[in-house]
Amino acid sequence: MIKIAIVEDETSYVEQLAGFLKQYEKEQGETFDITVFSDGDGIVNKYKAQFDIILMDIQMKFMDGMSAAEEIRKVDTEVVIIFITNMSQYAIRGYAVDALDYVLKPVSYFAFSQRLNRAIGRMKRREQKIIFLNIRGGAIRVDVANIYYIESQGHNLIIHTASGDYESPGSIKDMEEKLSGMNFFRGNKGYLINFAHVEGVQDGCAIVKGEQVLLSRSRKKEFMEALTKYWGEVVK
Repeated sequence: MIKIAIVEDETSYVEQLAGFLKQYEKEQGETFDITVFSDGDGIVNKYKAQFDIILMDIQMKFMDGMSAAEEIRKVDTEVVIIFITNMSQYAIRGYAVDALDYVLKPVSYFAFSQRLNRAIGRMKRREQKIIFLNIRGGAIRVDVANIYYIESQGHNLIIHTASGDYESPGSIKDMEEKLSGMNFFRGNKGYLINFAHVEGVQDGCAIVKGEQVLLSRSRKKEFMEALTKYWGEVVK
C-alpha cells in the first residue's frame, strides 16, 4: 500500500485529486492510503516521515507549500513531493526542496497520472536496495529486504534469505559497513540481523523468521534499544 498525503485548502481540488487517485488505482492495480490536510501546518505538525508521496498545493493560507516542504525535508529526505499550483514560477523553486515535479492547475488526469507514474517509480527504486554476492561459481544479486540475517563462519558468510541460504567469502565487519543505514544490527560478533524480520526476543535470542539467533550479553541491551526504536518508527 502506498501512503499519499494531499495538502490542499480548496475542497474542489481535494475531491478532484482523490478522484484521480481512485481512477489510477483501478487502472494500474495500485492501492493508496490517502490522508488529507487543509494547510501546510497540518502536515508539518508532528510529521514522522509516514508518507511515500505528498501532493502539495503551494499557495495556502497559514503555511504555504514551499515552507511546509522545507520543514518536511529536515526530517524526511525520501518522501516524493509533487507540487500542485496555478503559477509555474513558484513550482520551479521546488527543486530547492528536491520536489520531483509539479502539476499546473487546472489539473488534467493525463498530466497527473504521468507525474504519479514517475513518483511511484522513484519510490519503488528507493525501496529496493540490491547487493551483489560472490558465490561459488559466480555472483548473484540479492534484495537487501529479503535478507533475514548473516552468519559468520570462518572466512565466509552465510546469508540467510527468503530464497535460501548463500555462502560468500567475506567478513561480518565488511558486510556491516556495506549494510550501514539499512536497519541491520550485530546481535553478537558472528551475526548481523535484519530488524525487519525480527519477530521478538526470547531467552537471550532474537527470533528471526522462527529461528533463534543468540544475542551476546555485551550487545543485548544496545540491540534491544535499537530494535525498540525501529519498531516505534515502523508503526508510526
